[in-house]
Amino acid sequence: MQRPTPPAADGPADGPGQDAARLTAWVRGQVQGVGFRWYTRAQALAIGGLRGFARNHRDGRVEVVAEGPRDRCARLLDWLRTGDTPGRVEGVTEIWDTPRGGYADFDIR
Repeated sequence: MQRPTPPAADGPADGPGQDAARLTAWVRGQVQGVGFRWYTRAQALAIGGLRGFARNHRDGRVEVVAEGPRDRCARLLDWLRTGDTPGRVEGVTEIWDTPRGGYADFDIR
């Protein structure tokens, strides 16, 4: 299955030629109570240039919102799908959008 290309965003993000993007991903599986949000934050910080959050939902999913250069958001998405994450990821659904801002860092909620 081919993954859709994230939409272009207006304005610079982290430097010349870097389009800013907003990724919202819902991660399904055994992803609560296993440190998933903390590892996601650590991965976002390791990638660099990402701001946003990871939070649990009552239905067992983890929501991840990341804003920053599109290629870095895509790296985080790839990690969510195929990386060495804690727990067991059964699926990830994503939506790409333009950044809304308002995040100082990448937080756990």
